[in-house]
Amino acid sequence: MRCPFCGNEETQVKDSRPAEDGAAIRRRRHCAACGARFTTFERVQLRDLVVVKKDGVREPFEREKLARSIRIAVRKRPVEAEQVERMVSAIHRRLEGMGETEIESRIIGELVMEALIGVDKIAYVRFASVYRDFREVGDFQALIGSLAGGMPTPTADGGGNDDV
Repeated sequence: MRCPFCGNEETQVKDSRPAEDGAAIRRRRHCAACGARFTTFERVQLRDLVVVKKDGVREPFEREKLARSIRIAVRKRPVEAEQVERMVSAIHRRLEGMGETEIESRIIGELVMEALIGVDKIAYVRFASVYRDFREVGDFQALIGSLAGGMPTPTADGGGNDDV
């Protein structure tokens, strides 16, 4: 493994342990040339996935892009980085398990929303508002109403249904 700091190809593994619920191996490495320490992850990759965008453009699946979009949705929410990594791993495994090499971006978006709703509903609404391209307040109200099980929206004075 090449050192990301100096480019030296002689690095040593100092520690290995399972990560991502056993789906990856986390390795701590040490560079003999510059003394830097860094972490690598080793994962099984069943096939190269290609994402098919709405406009038909095809691009390689990027795990980091998926993780970044989830991190944006959960920013400043009580969601741990490890939870995000578990969501990304689970979504990636499901995509690989579909048996297809080309995956529509719509499917990825739906899987992200499915994962987020179980972790943090605010993050779910954030992601859904971008993914579904909300343009009006009514779009938010409809989504929130469906999350609240048809609960009435709060009145202008901030009150809502206190019986719930």
